[in-house]
Parts: sequence; C-alpha cells; structure tokens
Amino acid sequence: MTIRIGICTIEQVCELQEISYETFNETFKAQNSPENMKAYLEKAFNREQLETELSIADSQFLFIYVNHKVAGYMKVNINDAQSEKMGLESFEIERVYIKKEFQKHGLGKVLLHKAIEMAAEHHKTNIWLGVWEKNENAIAFYEKMGFVQTGAHAFYMGDEEQIDLIMTKKIL
Repeated sequence: MTIRIGICTIEQVCELQEISYETFNETFKAQNSPENMKAYLEKAFNREQLETELSIADSQFLFIYVNHKVAGYMKVNINDAQSEKMGLESFEIERVYIKKEFQKHGLGKVLLHKAIEMAAEHHKTNIWLGVWEKNENAIAFYEKMGFVQTGAHAFYMGDEEQIDLIMTKKIL
C-alpha cells in the first residue's frame, strides 16, 4: 500500500466536492434528517464555497492517496482563517475525512501527524479541532492521539443546533 499526501489545488475542486459529499454522508447520514443533511451539504460543499475556501491563503486542503486513489482529505487553518478565535499560536484542523473503504488503515493518524508537522513549521504551539459530541469513534481517536476537550461550541446542521467539542493538543 503506497500512501502519499498532496496539496489540493483549485483545479481539483470537483474532486474535493465529490469526496466531501461522500465522506460527510458516510459519517453523518444515519444520525441526521435528510433535510438537514441536504441543507448542510449544499451550503458547505457547493463548488463556489469550496473555491472560496481553496483561495484563502491561511487555509489548505490536503488529499491523502492510497495507491494513487484519493482516500480522504484534511483542511487546516492558521491565523485569522481559523473558524474560532483561538489565537495566533494555534493551528486548526477543520476537517478530517477518510472514505469508509479506507478507514481502519491508519490514514487518519497519518493526516494528524502531517497537521502537527505543519503546525510546527508555522511555529504554532497549540493544535485544535472541533468534533461532534455524538461522534464517539472520532472523539476516542483524538483522545488516543493526545487531544483533550477544552471547550464546546454550537454547530448548525441545517436548522438543528448541535454541539461540537473543542479538543486541543500542545505541540511545542
């Protein structure tokens, strides 16, 4: 199995949109109404929105490839691009998604290690993320990787308010 991480470019926006829809559906479809899923997917992953996010200098999308096939992706933010005001010493992992067929092969761990490496390159001392309070598998994974809950914030899935746990890890 050959694993490679590459930066997602604006020319790959269609591929990013496709994997965003697929992985978000795989992860959350069973726990949310079809109406709320549709509303969220159309808002968060429409082509114009993704192109805007790809053009932000302090944000970056990375694809993880297995045997030359996109298996997942990660979005990271620094400075004012962070989705919460966590300070200039912080580095955000906004999204980490792995296609179901590639889960349980350590790819999430590879992406988290890449994020920590990137944070260190930017001289950040803190790395953080938000995770839905009902996503028990993800929470357990992040805890295993050394993240601890430090807060929470509201997140809207369509018209339903949900809670994301804020989890952080000191890195330097």
